[in-house]
Amino acid sequence: MNENLFASFITPMILGLPLATLIVMFPSMLFPTSNRLVNNRLISLQQWALQLVSKQMMGIHNAKGQTWTLMLMSLILFIGSTNLLGLLPHSFTPTTQLSMNLGMAIPLWAGAVVTGFRNKTKASLAHFLPQGTPTPLIPMLIIIETISLFIQPIALAVRLTANITAGHLLIHLIGGATLALMSISTTTALITFIILVLLTILEFAVAMIQAYVFTLLVSLYLHDNT
Repeated sequence: MNENLFASFITPMILGLPLATLIVMFPSMLFPTSNRLVNNRLISLQQWALQLVSKQMMGIHNAKGQTWTLMLMSLILFIGSTNLLGLLPHSFTPTTQLSMNLGMAIPLWAGAVVTGFRNKTKASLAHFLPQGTPTPLIPMLIIIETISLFIQPIALAVRLTANITAGHLLIHLIGGATLALMSISTTTALITFIILVLLTILEFAVAMIQAYVFTLLVSLYLHDNT
């Protein structure tokens, strides 16, 4: 069991070619565009959820910030769907890869920061030096604020990677323990199986919450710069 503990995090290959691109593109098929006058229940539910999230997330933004609505809604749909699909047996979760999460976090963070420096140059520079700072502390505070600014995208990516990876490892370990205990103690195996079911339900919630948190933090970074 220990040898295969991290096997689910390895990028799948066929004939030496990585399937990561196809896996990343697959969630877009779950959200079809309807041309009907009256949508079915699934599409209606998806649209209602998107409208609810967009109102909560984009209500604090001005006109410039609201131009990012389509991008942020696409982001939360992509992360949420890939997290949920990764809970299926023998599946691969792209969001467990730190490189992919950095590839999402860094461009969005950089776009928000560049927007702030273009539209609010003085306010953006003022974040590096709080008002009333003693003169001897000015160089140190500027260095600290600069480091904290560049840590933001890393924190975004590491948070998402750690939460999704930890959940998958727990499910794998408890599932393996349940199989091992079936031949030793049926009662203990049943208790472990109940814990596994509850953990799986929790992971469904974590998959959606992490998608919301990632997108919300990007939205807050954008709000600070618009």
